[in-house]
Amino acid sequence: MAPYMNHLKFLQTISLLYVLVTLTCTGSSTSHDEECSALFQFKQTIIHQHDAACAAHGSQVLHSWNTSFDCCSWDGVACSNDHDQYYGHVIGLDLSESSLCGYINSSSTLFNLVHLQRLNLAMNYFGESQIPSEIGRLKQIRSLDLSYSGFSGQIPNGISQLMRLSSLDLSGNSLKLYSPSLKKLVQNLTGLAELHLSGVEISSSVPHFLANFSSLRSIKLRSCSLQNEFPAAIFELPKLQVLDLANNTDLTGSFPEFHGNTLLEEVILPLTGFFGIIPESISHLKHLTVLSLYNCSFSGHIPRSLSNLTQLTVLTLGGNKFTGSVPSLVSLLNLDVLALYGNKFEKGPFPNWLGKLGKLSELYVSDMNTNSTEIPLFLANLTNLNVLSMGKNSLIGRLPSWLFNHTQLKVLDLQINQLQGPIPNTFSSFKSLVYLNLGRNNFSGRVELDMFLGLNKLQTLELGYNKISLIVTNNYTNTTLPEFEWLGLSSCNLKEFPAFLRFQNKLTALLLDHNNIDGLVPVWIWNNSRETLQFISLSGNSITGFDQHPHFLPWTNLEGFFIRNNQLQGQLPVPPQTTVEYSVSNNNLTGEIPPWICELKSLQLLDLSFNNMSGTLPSCLGILTNSLMYLRLRRNNFQGKMMNSLTPGCQLTQLELSENRFTGQLPRSLTNCRNLEILSLEDNSFHDAFPSWLGSLAELQVLVLRSNNFYGPIQGSSQFPKLRIIDLSNNSFSGHLDQNYFQTWHVMSSENLGISSAMKSIISSKSVFTNVQYEVTLIHKGVKTEYNRILTVVMSIDLSCNQFEGEIPASLQDLQGLQSLNLSNNHFTGSILPSLGNLTNLEALDLSRNELSGEIPQQLVQLGFLSIFNVSFNHLQGRIPQGKQFDTFDKSSYIGNPQLYGRTLSKEGQDLKVPRVPPASNVSESFFPSERIDWIFVFCGIGSGLVVGVVIGNFLYERYSYRFTKRKDRWVRPLRNTRRN
Repeated sequence: MAPYMNHLKFLQTISLLYVLVTLTCTGSSTSHDEECSALFQFKQTIIHQHDAACAAHGSQVLHSWNTSFDCCSWDGVACSNDHDQYYGHVIGLDLSESSLCGYINSSSTLFNLVHLQRLNLAMNYFGESQIPSEIGRLKQIRSLDLSYSGFSGQIPNGISQLMRLSSLDLSGNSLKLYSPSLKKLVQNLTGLAELHLSGVEISSSVPHFLANFSSLRSIKLRSCSLQNEFPAAIFELPKLQVLDLANNTDLTGSFPEFHGNTLLEEVILPLTGFFGIIPESISHLKHLTVLSLYNCSFSGHIPRSLSNLTQLTVLTLGGNKFTGSVPSLVSLLNLDVLALYGNKFEKGPFPNWLGKLGKLSELYVSDMNTNSTEIPLFLANLTNLNVLSMGKNSLIGRLPSWLFNHTQLKVLDLQINQLQGPIPNTFSSFKSLVYLNLGRNNFSGRVELDMFLGLNKLQTLELGYNKISLIVTNNYTNTTLPEFEWLGLSSCNLKEFPAFLRFQNKLTALLLDHNNIDGLVPVWIWNNSRETLQFISLSGNSITGFDQHPHFLPWTNLEGFFIRNNQLQGQLPVPPQTTVEYSVSNNNLTGEIPPWICELKSLQLLDLSFNNMSGTLPSCLGILTNSLMYLRLRRNNFQGKMMNSLTPGCQLTQLELSENRFTGQLPRSLTNCRNLEILSLEDNSFHDAFPSWLGSLAELQVLVLRSNNFYGPIQGSSQFPKLRIIDLSNNSFSGHLDQNYFQTWHVMSSENLGISSAMKSIISSKSVFTNVQYEVTLIHKGVKTEYNRILTVVMSIDLSCNQFEGEIPASLQDLQGLQSLNLSNNHFTGSILPSLGNLTNLEALDLSRNELSGEIPQQLVQLGFLSIFNVSFNHLQGRIPQGKQFDTFDKSSYIGNPQLYGRTLSKEGQDLKVPRVPPASNVSESFFPSERIDWIFVFCGIGSGLVVGVVIGNFLYERYSYRFTKRKDRWVRPLRNTRRN
């Protein structure tokens, strides 16, 4: 019985196993069929989209997807094998670069493939679909690649739930990562080996806990708007091979000390805020092949230990603040790309070891602070060069003959040097040239444009600002010309628009400024490059208008339009709404500013200066300042009140309204312009008290209120922390100047003196990046001067021709950066401050026509740069100081002070009295060059006879002559009908 029962149990067990296996196989088969069906339905949604953008795409990959075959045999589909726990299931789908086009939404059957471990849809176009949150259903997924496939919108939270992810690549899409944040997206993905989110808008910090993700091999987060400091510990991850953080300008950080156990192969940090030194321990990165650090803020010496990184193929250190000399890198024989441009190296020759790096294909050595020298001969050894960039290096001499052996060159940049001689016709043999820049040199002679027009690959040609005469013929056809993108022919002695431009349809930039082109812009120019042209400059010619003058400029993507310094007549042409820079100054334009100007929502620079425009400013102009950075309306006939609707968010950095007819008070809404650096309102009719509230503008550097109707005392706690230039002359300001008034003007104090540079700001957009230098008119050293650029070392105070009284404030002694001080034509009393001798940078000092007394302090002899000195018409006495600059001043500096004497005068005391009035004229010369003032004597004889009358008249002249003289001297606004002279 027992054997029988055992046998029965064995049969039951066998039967049960058979049933289980049968059920398992049946279930597996059903699941597999469902997955195949899901894939086929996914195919249908891709190829049946009724979209014109998709119609051009075809997919050969999906042709094999047919229901008559098992889906495991379809292209791009991988199924689990016999030994896998997911036997028979679809675990891999690779449709990368398959020309797929369509939309993926939350109902897509793709998300029914719950056993997927690898999904790759890279390099397709899914019509800016959002990544559906249903992607979180793919719990088994290890590798997810959706890069460069047209996805957009917010990255779904579901990705943060894919706990098994080891590789995540969402690069190259229009995606955002706000909620979840980067921190929340990856905090649970502790097994990540690859994190690639380049191009995703992240706008946050890099989380510190990534330094604990020991599996990370590759981090690519370029162009993500990353912020704050990068965790240096991430550099020490044991498996990290690639770190790419390029183009995150708000991301800072520095290198740690490196140790010998790192596997780093690529460190890519250009266009970030990384700073500090490169440590000598970088030599421990033995596997490093790419070190790209250009356009950062690294400083110090380039470490000599870099020469030990013999695996390097790319080394880019340009655009930093490195100092000293470049160490020999002759041992880096594998270098393919080397960039050293734009640092602060000590002056010297080009390193001759460069000629031994025989594998170099790209060499960027512009702006190396080199000695004036010819193009180095050792470069002839670099026979593999495709790119040679040597701009801004003081290169002299002619183009060497050996240079034309490098016919494989694609890029040749020799701009901003002192090269001379002819431009030889042998350039026609450079058939591979894509970029050629010979601009801003001293090349001369006749240049035939034909030699460049045969280079079919040439996209950029820059010949501007040499001494050449470009010879252009009309024998061109559309099939024989290169398709230029950038064409720079400035200052090439052109007399007309080159005819070959008729056939250019891909231009993005056209520069024809500073030639001899006159007459009308030809009508055919409007038909060229309508959709591509972004920048056109026609300035500095004699253009009078446009043939068949268009009401609208026709280029739909134009961002920069420059036609200043011509002879344009009529009204403003309407630019497209994409315009960022619009400059038509120095022409003969008339009419009012049209209201359409306020529709240019991208406008950052508007320059209408030096025209004959009139009327009032459009009320909407104040709203436009939310984008506008530069508004220049100088020397027109605008009138009425300036705009009073400057809204919060105002972006103005320069406001130039001088030499118009504006009236009324300054609008308090100017305080909304927190970035304002230049405010110039001279020669108008503003009537207001001193705007001390402007002191709250922390960036204000230049304030010019000259020749208006401002009045009253200067009151209030005016900070002006960055003020460099202030001109309040020729108004009716009065009262005492507080002794502490200048103490907050910190920029003018000695500790803030620095290296001279031009004041400028940057205009940038998707295709425009312009350094705009500030322009202003100042009276410096007694001469009215138009400055096309303002150096940061120019510091000036002009309070002349007002009614200030009391003593000169002692706090002036702290402004040791001051170059010019003019307090003339006021009622200052007391003595000249001996402490003014501490202002050792002072070049001009005018204290004339006041009521100063006492002696001229001997301490002023210390002013070694003083070239203008005037203390005439005061009550000074004693000996005139001698020595240094004081030996160069003539008697006109002291006239009107009868008690002064000294060697400067031909006879002690004799020439210091006020001269008598010339009998035939009421005009006499003043004491600044070319300055003229009216002499008005008041004759009084009431009750006391002629003698008493003369005495009283003399007294009244001394005290009140400023009221009359300042109306005719050079500081006063000229009459309207003579001001252009």
